[in-house]
Amino acid sequence: MFVITHRSLIFAATALFTVVTSVAAAQEVKPPADPSRSQPSSRSDATAGDDDDTELVLAEPDFRVLNLPSTLRLPRHGSSFQLTHRFNGNLRSGSFSENASNLFGLDLGAAVGFEYRFGIARHLQGVVYRTAIDKTFQFYGKYDAVRQKDSVPVSLSALISVEGTDNFQEHYSPALGAAVSRMVADRLAVYATPVWVHNTAASLDIDRDTFFVGIGGRVRVSSTVYLVGEVVPRASGYRPNKAAYGFAIEKRAGGHLFQINVNNGQGTTFGQIARGGIPDTLYLGFNLTRKFF
Repeated sequence: MFVITHRSLIFAATALFTVVTSVAAAQEVKPPADPSRSQPSSRSDATAGDDDDTELVLAEPDFRVLNLPSTLRLPRHGSSFQLTHRFNGNLRSGSFSENASNLFGLDLGAAVGFEYRFGIARHLQGVVYRTAIDKTFQFYGKYDAVRQKDSVPVSLSALISVEGTDNFQEHYSPALGAAVSRMVADRLAVYATPVWVHNTAASLDIDRDTFFVGIGGRVRVSSTVYLVGEVVPRASGYRPNKAAYGFAIEKRAGGHLFQINVNNGQGTTFGQIARGGIPDTLYLGFNLTRKFF
């Protein structure tokens, strides 16, 4: 049986980081832009040039869909901070008046998460995320290898992650995956996110894996307002509970994005998502993102 140790995790992460960073550094350097041409303030459609990773992508304003990653690029040495809240009140438990008396779960506490991501190199992001659920730390890297343009129909990002509970002291769950997106003009983005997660039944002292394929979408309904949804069916492996799903409305304001969401679970890491949603539940929550670039 394969045993995951701190040493093996660190070795694997270091090796992959070295390979990915080498690929990023070896990318062809594009010639400087013609100063006589004015630079657009935003990318108005999916086929616009990808020279400037700081440009606003109207169809893809955030690094998450709800809980799954998007293919949005982060410029080199740029950063982003995100706060996730999943309130504890189950909206499917009790009457409307009972839920209203608890402000639809706001009075009952929340599972809070903090995320910081940094642009290590061009198209390479490093992410640290900590959620109150089992005191879980998640460390992951994202390499945005392909960007949709005239000759390329989709964007593609590679993902590698490891998470551990009790402040990264036990129940380690490494993950490998990809995020694939297709944007339609500046109004619609659809996503497929296949991810393999190891050790998804660690809390039961069972060595099991899970493979899921998340499906999501985001549609811009006005200049700065979006409707969002995702569902995460498990294709194989350990599959307790029901598939996780959620839907949301979000508002973009400059470098900020505020999303109000409803999910059938509170999980936000790859391992937690792989274990599915909780039957007969709906939880109100929100994501708040601030970009620094």
